[in-house]
Amino acid sequence: MKVIETQETKKSFLGNLTVQILIAMLLGAVLGVFIHNNYTPEAAKDFSGYIKMLATIFIRLVQMIISPLVFTTLVVGIAKLGDIKSVGRIGGKALGWFFTASFISLLIGMFWVNFFQPGIGIQLIDIDPTTASEVTEKTQNFSAQNFVEHIIPKSIVEAMATNEILQIVIFSIFFGLAAASIGDFTKPVINALDKTSHIILKMVNYVMKFAPLGVFGAIAGVFATRDVSDLLITYAKFFGSFLVGITSLWVVLLFVGYIFLKGHMTTLLKRIVSPLIIAFGTTSSEAVFPKLTEELERFGIKDKIVSFMLPLGYSFNLDGSMMYMTFASIFIAQASGIQLDLGTQMTMLLVLMLTSKGIAGVPRASLVVVAATCGMFDIPVEGIALILPIDHFCDMFRSATNVLGNALATSVVGKWEKED
Repeated sequence: MKVIETQETKKSFLGNLTVQILIAMLLGAVLGVFIHNNYTPEAAKDFSGYIKMLATIFIRLVQMIISPLVFTTLVVGIAKLGDIKSVGRIGGKALGWFFTASFISLLIGMFWVNFFQPGIGIQLIDIDPTTASEVTEKTQNFSAQNFVEHIIPKSIVEAMATNEILQIVIFSIFFGLAAASIGDFTKPVINALDKTSHIILKMVNYVMKFAPLGVFGAIAGVFATRDVSDLLITYAKFFGSFLVGITSLWVVLLFVGYIFLKGHMTTLLKRIVSPLIIAFGTTSSEAVFPKLTEELERFGIKDKIVSFMLPLGYSFNLDGSMMYMTFASIFIAQASGIQLDLGTQMTMLLVLMLTSKGIAGVPRASLVVVAATCGMFDIPVEGIALILPIDHFCDMFRSATNVLGNALATSVVGKWEKED
């Protein structure tokens, strides 16, 4: 019996995607260092180019599902909200809170990645200096007029074919609002898109199974042409800077919580400590949804408020993930030698604000959003393969922060409803 349990435990352990990614990272690093130390720089460069094809395959698989995923999930989410006028008082307060919290979270990520600049000077991602200069010039010339012209699609088919994510978002918003305004007549269409979104979500799970191969190829390629110490320092700087950012976000959330809830904030924290720990350990804020619902109702929030706010929050209010998106996107640009001016970064923040609302709750959704955003700004999407090895550890903190943000939003809106 013990032998069977041990075998099952071992199988479960090795079957864990995060474990597979970490093993792939280790094997890739060992192979890369071996090539770096035993072959000429020219041979190592050739090897790096070939082995990185594994990372390219993974990246293209991710890009393949971005357009249909954003369209189906965003349309369904908007349609289920109903007509904006009928969302009512609670919906207005909820969306106001969600978008404000999202903006602050994104801003915090943008501030700290610019303050610490963990990707500056490392050139982790191979990109021709001339190309980097062209991209920098292009992004710096990305004016408000160009932005407005860029977000309106001439053709939704063209937008999907070229993965113009923001154009897809604009079309999806109009489509979702139009479907909601018609009412029950559009239910078959929305149900079909809902089922389609679940199929694509299943595809996301399949695609992520290729992540270890992508990580292996990316890490082996990088270690083959660069010194080990520089790469370890880079990862340490990235993770350390991220922790400073996520800590700052917690300070802001707790401060705002005490402003609105006063002494009740301490009681709320005691109530949600269990969901926070579970989310941290499992890297899944969705895993604690039932428990969080129960604890918030015990805290004194009406069940109708909780049942409305939490599902909405899990789609629109993932504060930890939002902070990570700006941080990771700008880090990849820094590691590529691409300089983004403040105007371009604010434009990126707006893009992330919109695109993230479409695929929140998707497994490793942050990476999908980061990939889509990098693609829009001509930043090498290969960067997501390089941050995958430590993404799990970042995700632990992101998930717990998402739970805190949703618990706080639900509690504050519940308090406002009592006062009205």
